[in-house]
Amino acid sequence: MSVVSQVILNADEELRYPSSGELKSIQQFLQTGEQRMRIAATLSENEKKIVQEASRQLWRKRPDFIAPGGNAYGDKQRALCLRDYGWYLRLITYGVISGSKEPIEKIGLIGVREMYNSLGVPVPGMVESIRCLKQASLSLLSDEDAAEAAPYFDYIIQAMS
Repeated sequence: MSVVSQVILNADEELRYPSSGELKSIQQFLQTGEQRMRIAATLSENEKKIVQEASRQLWRKRPDFIAPGGNAYGDKQRALCLRDYGWYLRLITYGVISGSKEPIEKIGLIGVREMYNSLGVPVPGMVESIRCLKQASLSLLSDEDAAEAAPYFDYIIQAMS
């Protein structure tokens, strides 16, 4: 949920106007809008490139994943992994756009460990894949934009760890 939505909901729940501190937080949120849109656009426009680079990094680090018997062995399994990369990248853009980690939590992290465990997907491997996704993504951003986007990747990494 965005800062704006949260301020409005909190004020309404307490039957009051937003406080000056809350209004200031909205103002700060709006001032970073251009940066957040730039980051989201860069990530979405480069999804294929980012996913390809992240997968190359992961397969170099963990060739056992694509070897016979590995979780990403074969075209179908590898395609599923790449699909998940794109899905997590999309979640990151939701967080960046809203300026909140809440969309990531609500849409993508509830039950993720249990799901991967039930499918026999090693969660440490997924954590490593998100690290690779982070590295591939941040390499396309300016230092300032990378610093803004990194915590959203770290949030997913921490939640899965």
